[in-house]
Amino acid sequence: MKRLLGTVALAAAVTVGLAASASADKVRLKMGSTFPSKLTQLGSLGKNLEQTVNLISGGDIQIKFFEPGALVPALELFDAIKSGSVDAAWSTSGYWQGKEPSLALFSAVPFGPNASEYGAWLFYGGGEKLMQEVYAKHGIYSMICGVIAPEASGWFRTEIKSLDELKGKKMRFFGLGAKVMEKLGVDTQLIAGADIYPALERGTIDATEFSQPAIDLDLGFYQIAKHYYFPGWHQQSTSFELMINMKKWDAMTEQQQALLRTACRANYTLGMAEGEAIQGKALVELKSKGVIIHRWPDSELAKLEAAWKEVAAEIAAGDASFKTAWESLNKFRAEYKTWRDIGYLD
Repeated sequence: MKRLLGTVALAAAVTVGLAASASADKVRLKMGSTFPSKLTQLGSLGKNLEQTVNLISGGDIQIKFFEPGALVPALELFDAIKSGSVDAAWSTSGYWQGKEPSLALFSAVPFGPNASEYGAWLFYGGGEKLMQEVYAKHGIYSMICGVIAPEASGWFRTEIKSLDELKGKKMRFFGLGAKVMEKLGVDTQLIAGADIYPALERGTIDATEFSQPAIDLDLGFYQIAKHYYFPGWHQQSTSFELMINMKKWDAMTEQQQALLRTACRANYTLGMAEGEAIQGKALVELKSKGVIIHRWPDSELAKLEAAWKEVAAEIAAGDASFKTAWESLNKFRAEYKTWRDIGYLD
């Protein structure tokens, strides 16, 4: 009986120990965001990630989405995750090009690939791996976790017939495209989405770009500027990321890591499909509000592309990581072109 009781007690202790261990292994991530959850795609894809992971993990992983500024100011999330004061973030790597110039290439590339080609390079051409090597230097693990369709290239109060008319103007602009505009004499500023409308209204900026029609419609830029320009040469697609403190990532099991990675791949697919589905309706509504849609002449697009090539060469000459990623992307695109040119109608 003593032996039996001892065996039962030991079994109970082991069971309790395993339960405690399992509980200790559960992952809880406070995820800051650079975009508000109600902002179409830019924020809603992050909120969707939260809901998806919490559901399919069965409680093994729980993500809590925090609105911009709730944990730290939105553009301070990189340093907060690096230090470990914030677990994770929903963002786009282009915001951190001031930390590492190459990170912009994993977010949006002027005259770059569309979402499907971008994903091909990121997931199968080594792009995401190169991104992770850059982040690792800062104690951050990041994975590609979403994508959206092409953006517009700008809202203007008056019709712009030549890029020369933009010299000296103040314009909100994002990522590598901002460096192109600066080369053409534009005074660019990176302003968070929520702050663009009041800046445009007060005249703090003369013009702005932000995102795709369905998103720009929500933000109401059409109430101030009626001239809307395409194509979004600077962001033919834009990828988003899930950033995690490296120690937090390394402490996860392989299964937990795989679950997050799979959820992010699904989120990428959702973003690509949703982004294409919602633009037509948004454009119809914008036109009904008096917005005039313009397309840049080929001559102006050629000027922008020439300026971009100069910018890319200059950054590559000064940053080894950028050079490596830029060469990788160009090599992949050259190989992909042989397929694109014969496989698609246009």
